[in-house]
Amino acid sequence: MLRKTLTSILLRRPFSSIPPKPSPKTLTPHQKSSFESTLHHSLIAHDTDQAWKVFRSFAAASSLPEKSLLNSLITHLSSFNHADQNISRRHRLKRAFVSATYVIEKDPILLDFGTVLTVLESMKLAKASGPALALVECMFKNRYFVPFDLWGHLIIDICRENGTLAAFLKVFKESCRIAVDENLDFMKPDLVASNAALEACCWQLESLADAEYVIESMAVLGVKPDESSFGFLAYLFARKGLQEKISELENSMDGFGFASRRILYSNMISGYVKSGDLDSVFDVILRSIKGGGEDSSFGEETYCELVKGFMESKSVKKLATLIIEAQKLESLFLYGNGSVGFGIVNACVKLGFSGKSILDEMNAQGGSGGIGVYVPILKAYCKESRTAEATQLVTEISSSGLQLDVETYNAMIEVSMTKQDFLSALTLFRDMRETRVTDLKGCYLTIMTGLLENQRPELMAEFVEEVLEDSRVEVKSHDWNSIIHAFCKSGRLEDAKITFRRMSFLQYEPNNQTYLSLINGYVSCEKYFEVVVLWKEFKDKKAKLEHALADAFLNALVKGGFFGTALQVIEKCQEMKIFIDKWRYKATFMETQKNLKLPKLRKRKIKKMEFLDAFKNWAGLTT
Repeated sequence: MLRKTLTSILLRRPFSSIPPKPSPKTLTPHQKSSFESTLHHSLIAHDTDQAWKVFRSFAAASSLPEKSLLNSLITHLSSFNHADQNISRRHRLKRAFVSATYVIEKDPILLDFGTVLTVLESMKLAKASGPALALVECMFKNRYFVPFDLWGHLIIDICRENGTLAAFLKVFKESCRIAVDENLDFMKPDLVASNAALEACCWQLESLADAEYVIESMAVLGVKPDESSFGFLAYLFARKGLQEKISELENSMDGFGFASRRILYSNMISGYVKSGDLDSVFDVILRSIKGGGEDSSFGEETYCELVKGFMESKSVKKLATLIIEAQKLESLFLYGNGSVGFGIVNACVKLGFSGKSILDEMNAQGGSGGIGVYVPILKAYCKESRTAEATQLVTEISSSGLQLDVETYNAMIEVSMTKQDFLSALTLFRDMRETRVTDLKGCYLTIMTGLLENQRPELMAEFVEEVLEDSRVEVKSHDWNSIIHAFCKSGRLEDAKITFRRMSFLQYEPNNQTYLSLINGYVSCEKYFEVVVLWKEFKDKKAKLEHALADAFLNALVKGGFFGTALQVIEKCQEMKIFIDKWRYKATFMETQKNLKLPKLRKRKIKKMEFLDAFKNWAGLTT
């Protein structure tokens, strides 16, 4: 059980009573009925001003409408939509507050709990913490006890959102007093409320006396603390430098069966940073690692606090030393994002400090922080498209014997390709190959796609040659096709031809796409004889002819005037029952016949004339 605090419970000043008012003239039954009817119709018509006027008439006579009508009025005043102007909202909410407090003071039995919640919820939306707290105080003052679990968390949220959580402490104390003195269990604050009160005492007020009062109240009410409860106290004790109390706190946690110290240590770090005790921060970090498990898995917020503290104290050397010492303890079971080094350097990057300066200081001390210290810097470089610097850092990482994961390589290569920094991308890929990374296919595809999109076939060819023997990369025919297509598209037909020869030599089977790219390239440069040579190679390979390829061959051969070869293609098509559109080639022939110089052709090349006549006869053209 938690130790009883030494301080006594603070004395509470009783609420002052309402000053007596002169007795007004009472309403006759007829007048009351008339007012209620008018109020009812005003609410139906959403005539807020008229409804409020009627309510004031009731109040002037020290009277109230019947219960359902009264609750409908207050609910109406509390309700507003997003289209309402801020002034209108505040005005209506003020009326809701006044009417609710008036009813509580005069005859609280008429006010439904649900109506009170509606008012408080509207106050939360309006960020009206002052009126919300005043309404609760009015409830307490007039002994209108609404169960705490209906409204307590709402008040906590209202106070927290308005930065006034310390104001909840008074509500907490009064609820505890009522629960005990009046023996009303439904007024007991729960664990969430107790922790909110502790948070206010420890983080905002930094009051030991108030914190001890909250803990004592929890013990009296039978509210069992959780890890957050201990965490808030740990912050306060660290902030005040109360090492003995921290030791007592840890022993108490053992008594309650809490094995994890992560929340405790995080709060201790915050407290020590706030007090400027960086040596204790250092010790807590190392102790958390020795504890194993999740004790050292601090959040980004904790690391940012830590880094701010060290940087503001100009203790970069000490921060680097902390990473080195932490790495010595955690290297056996922590990697990358889970390491203290990652957390610290990542926080540096987030806060705009130079993560590289931490690395340089670590190198100067001759220590290592593991792979985790590099990852945030690499991510920052990628985000800023500083690919050359990222690549240089990767080289340093590899030379130190560390290895990056595939995801990091993928991200850097993708950024490099996007920036068209092909040298960095290829350098990174080579570094991957030299490591034990088994999955290279994704990065290989990224580079090939990027080079193709940017029309760099020469780099594609060099890249493919470089990885041919690597079993982790699977080079296929379509990779060679992409290179050939890119060369042809850029008019570099000789390079395309060399690539085609290399592809065949390495026994990668050319397919229709291979030949189509070459044919289109030759046609664009009017090198029709190359198409004749290509057809011969295709025919010798006994490859399967398909319609699109046959069409490309025929179109090129007719344009070039190689009718003998065109007839071979036609014969092959007829053999394989591939449809040929004669009208298309008739039109192609008519467009190109002026370039054929037929009189000279008849005198010198009789065989060609025979092929020409045979083609015209096939196409239905007269001589």
